[in-house]
Amino acid sequence: MRRSQWDSKIKALMVMEGLKGRPIAEICNEHGIAQSMYYKWRDQFLSNASKVFDQPKQTQREILLVQENERLKSLVGELALELKKSEEVLG
Repeated sequence: MRRSQWDSKIKALMVMEGLKGRPIAEICNEHGIAQSMYYKWRDQFLSNASKVFDQPKQTQREILLVQENERLKSLVGELALELKKSEEVLG
């Protein structure tokens, strides 16, 4: 099979099957991969497993953008209310 057919989700599912106890030879035969490839994927999977629990850190710029976004949303809400009041008075 071509390399492009194994996306990260499929690789993870294959590795999980092996970690759950399914024979590696069986998994590899079913998917047409070498056992060495399975073990390479397993090692990558396990070495990156702790990253699942990492919290992404926001940069100062991202924090400022979130604050600005909230301020602008509030301003739009206030202007919408003023417009509605004006339409009611004129209408």
